[in-house]
Amino acid sequence: MKPVLRTGLAAIAATMLIGTTTAFTAPSNASTASVAHPAKAGIATLNTIVNLPNGAWTDTPLEVTLPKAGTYALDADVRGRLSGTPALNTYITARLWNVNSGTEVPQSERLVYQIINLNVGQAEAGGNQTAPISELIRVSGPTTIRLQAQRVDAVGAASIAQIYSDGAGYTSLRYERVGF
Repeated sequence: MKPVLRTGLAAIAATMLIGTTTAFTAPSNASTASVAHPAKAGIATLNTIVNLPNGAWTDTPLEVTLPKAGTYALDADVRGRLSGTPALNTYITARLWNVNSGTEVPQSERLVYQIINLNVGQAEAGGNQTAPISELIRVSGPTTIRLQAQRVDAVGAASIAQIYSDGAGYTSLRYERVGF
């Protein structure tokens, strides 16, 4: 009778072990799942060329969304491209736009590039340049920040005025949460 008792005890132990293993390997329910937190930092890159009309602020498709309330450092590198035939005084400015409030991020406007050549009859003048924008902003909740730019023709008219982005120099917008 001893062999039966040992076999019976072994079967009970195996059943308990399998039951315990199953309990520990069962999938967790939603209340114990980990919660994803919004990113503390992010970057977006312009993947197109944006043509700028004279005298009008133009939205670019470049934007970032600040995920929650807090203070954020915003940094942009804005590449502008201009060309025209003299006499010419034309320039590009850019700024950061708070889409939620419909207002400029204070003091974010920058001169990106300017051509001044008043010598009538000279060959076409042009080039490109990248300008930085760095600002702090405090927001009370999720907020979208967009890059805007404008062309101003003070004398003559630019034949090309663009916010540019390619392998020779990307236009980008970054954020990092730096405070509450």
